[in-house]
Amino acid sequence: MNTQADIPRLVRVMRERTGLTQEKFAARLGVTYPTINRWENGRAKPSPLAMQKIEDMLRSMGDRGCDLLSKIIGKNTL
Repeated sequence: MNTQADIPRLVRVMRERTGLTQEKFAARLGVTYPTINRWENGRAKPSPLAMQKIEDMLRSMGDRGCDLLSKIIGKNTL
């Protein structure tokens, strides 16, 4: 991760790109709505397991997700 500030931005932009509400995004990742809210507001950060789910979801989004994955997380998407 580039900086702590990247996590809230990553979660928010990813959720917006999928067109999901915080509630629906939380359900997709297997967490609660308050958890997503805390991530987006920088009051908490995803666990390693949650980060893996986020990365997997980004990869499944194709170009809309892989560019975000590489830009924010700095990982090679291949």
